Amino acid sequence: MKKRIVFYKKISLFLLSVFILFSSCTKMKTIDGKTQGTTYHIVLEQGNILKPLPRISKFQIDSVLADFDLSLSSYDTNSIISRINRNDSSVLLDAHFVEVLECSFEVYEATIGIFDITVAPLVNAWGFGPEDGQGNDSLTIDSLMQFVGMNKLRISDGFLVKDSDGIKLDVNAVAQGYSVDVVGCFLEENGINNYLVEIGGEVRARGRKSNGNSWRVGIDKPYENNFAPGADLQEILILNDMSLATSGNYRKFYIKDGVKYSHSIDPGTGYPVMDRLLSVTIVSAECIYADAYATACMIMGLEESLKLVNSIEMLEAYFVYSGDSGDFRVKYTDGFEKFIYRDEEGMR
Repeated sequence: MKKRIVFYKKISLFLLSVFILFSSCTKMKTIDGKTQGTTYHIVLEQGNILKPLPRISKFQIDSVLADFDLSLSSYDTNSIISRINRNDSSVLLDAHFVEVLECSFEVYEATIGIFDITVAPLVNAWGFGPEDGQGNDSLTIDSLMQFVGMNKLRISDGFLVKDSDGIKLDVNAVAQGYSVDVVGCFLEENGINNYLVEIGGEVRARGRKSNGNSWRVGIDKPYENNFAPGADLQEILILNDMSLATSGNYRKFYIKDGVKYSHSIDPGTGYPVMDRLLSVTIVSAECIYADAYATACMIMGLEESLKLVNSIEMLEAYFVYSGDSGDFRVKYTDGFEKFIYRDEEGMR
């Protein structure tokens, strides 16, 4: 009788061990789709028997992003930003728009006007916006400069007030990063604390992967025609509860009469930036700030960007620039070192 009891105890302990093993294994789910003229990729925890979690569907993610587009997509004619750019004075700002506007004002002040979402007329003139450009001769650019400057904007009773009807907004330098935060916050509100959200190369990572390891994210090498993200990496980074955004001129540019024009427009001159800086990767807690500051750094250039990032506690930066012989060179802030992945032998 005692032997049988001992036998049953062993079986019970074995089954309990198996139950704990399988119930403690958190599975991960992947959701992919398209948004904002690009793609998104999401990896999130699904939970287990001991920790049940809501089942997040692609439909839910697409709904969150569709709501975002109704506020900030310049390609949606019914969005708030499109209506503002058409000078529709009846449009009331929503929470998404206010969040992006407040961040933009903050970065505008920190960069002394280098980051400026009123550059839309210039972006369109140079052929990088949703509207047909008016041409980019010097007279046209000079005439458009009167509509540039975030000091010409203000919020009043939930409405955006512009000093002139000629002022138009372009939030592409900040909205995509913010959309990553929006999706991440949606997941967290539903109890998902281990996830990675990537939209168009901008990333937000929280918690860890199912095996307990940190999330790894790659930085693409910034050379022309490197259009396949992840195919040729400059660096691999480790992200724990951080966000990342990269800005560069190696994908968005055109060549006319032998001159290369980048999509980074300097609001102080009205002209595309021509600099040896090839790409900037910013790591911050929130992707909205990483996106905005990465854009600002591409306009400011290497040395000024280093000064800026070192003066802001919440930011770290990784710069790839062209050397005198055309080779790739790298410089990064002191705090960025901890994000660079190295194998067991300490090699990158």
